[in-house]
Amino acid sequence: MSNQATMSSGGTGDKQKSAMVMSQREKVFSITFRMTIIVIAIIFALFPVVFVVASAINPEGTLSTRSLIPNVDDPSELLNNFRALLVDELEIYPFWNWILNSFVVASVTTVLGVMITALSAYSFSRFRFKGRRSLLLGILLIQVFPNLLAMVSLFIILSQVSRLAVIIPQAMPFLSFIDWNWLNFFGLNSAGGLILVYLGGVMGINTWLMKGFFDSVPRDIDESAMVDGATHAQTYWLLIFPLIRPILAVVAVLSFIGTFNEFVLARVLLRDRESWTLMVGLFNFINADFNRDWGKFAAGALVAAVPVVVVYLALQDQIVGGLTQGAVKG
Repeated sequence: MSNQATMSSGGTGDKQKSAMVMSQREKVFSITFRMTIIVIAIIFALFPVVFVVASAINPEGTLSTRSLIPNVDDPSELLNNFRALLVDELEIYPFWNWILNSFVVASVTTVLGVMITALSAYSFSRFRFKGRRSLLLGILLIQVFPNLLAMVSLFIILSQVSRLAVIIPQAMPFLSFIDWNWLNFFGLNSAGGLILVYLGGVMGINTWLMKGFFDSVPRDIDESAMVDGATHAQTYWLLIFPLIRPILAVVAVLSFIGTFNEFVLARVLLRDRESWTLMVGLFNFINADFNRDWGKFAAGALVAAVPVVVVYLALQDQIVGGLTQGAVKG
């Protein structure tokens, strides 16, 4: 009996050892497989960045290079594209004006879009009124069609707005004492007109995103504030607004990056070189058929990527928190 017990215990121990060996092998295989996928994904993500960096430091201004770091006699030649773009050729290419235009347009669009979207989402989340569901579905339906489909109509509308500055004084002389040139700021080839177009594009989907977050905020907060005699405005600004900072950060970052990097609408609506945004200005370097300067284009792309990366790194926790909390209805 003792021999049988010893044999059974020995068999059980062998099975446990083999199971441990198998679990260790599976663990090693799982870790190896995951690390392989991660390395492939990192290489796939970094390859375009490395390619752009190699093009930016190529003094010949071409995309074809034999090595990532070009062979030059003077190391300072690696910065020729940056020096020309940022310092030497500003009279030809107003690079800093393009960055300023992009920053102003993106910032104003972001601030106005966040404030208007937050108020709209709060109204849809907290109030019940006639046509509420139809408006929500209408906003969602409109977002199905991109702004590109309305590009021609937007161009005509903004051009007509610019003409109103001349037509109104002629059609209504009794209003000639008013300076109607302010309409040009919202017409064609203006930052104001471009901002209005961008606002129409960012508020739709962001309203739905914010509404989901507002729905996760307990209504008990509103009810307690109403019992204490607070108005809807006081409840919103003093109680609700501080609680929705994560989703505000999400909408702000998405709006800023989207408008800062937008090209097609800005290319159509902005006509003068001085009023171009950064993306339109960079396109000028590769637009010519026989004189494409890929080096300056790549250098400008790297400079333009710096604020975008900084914003994402600074607010990445808010972005993740805002998206995950807004996706769950409380």
